[in-house]
Amino acid sequence: MTNGVPYGRRLDMDFMFTKLQVHDLEKAAAFFTSVFGLIEMHRMEAAIAGRKVTEVVYQPTYEGGPMFILAKFHDRPAASNDELILGFATKNLEEALQRCERSGGRIVEPIQGSPGGMRHAFVADAEGHLIQISQAS
Repeated sequence: MTNGVPYGRRLDMDFMFTKLQVHDLEKAAAFFTSVFGLIEMHRMEAAIAGRKVTEVVYQPTYEGGPMFILAKFHDRPAASNDELILGFATKNLEEALQRCERSGGRIVEPIQGSPGGMRHAFVADAEGHLIQISQAS
């Protein structure tokens, strides 16, 4: 992905993935697939700190990019929805917002401009997780 954003690191470490905890795994998987076009790589059952979890792992959206993972802990009825804000880039912000609403999400903040020529909006999935969608002008 070449978007003009500088990159680098100070140690021998790379950011590898974001794992979002959800309550309804199937509904969340359908949302992220239909709104953002993510491609499921595989599903897995695992345990983290002794807690059973089911995960949906998506392919990176560009070569060498980080993965996105949905995680549902079996012993937890609902995950917090304010632990992070996800960020996605698009070439057509209006279409992305329409897909979001059609897929059960909602627009939290309408399209705004920002310094540097970017446009962005904030949406929420069905569980209320905040997502920023940005488009370069």
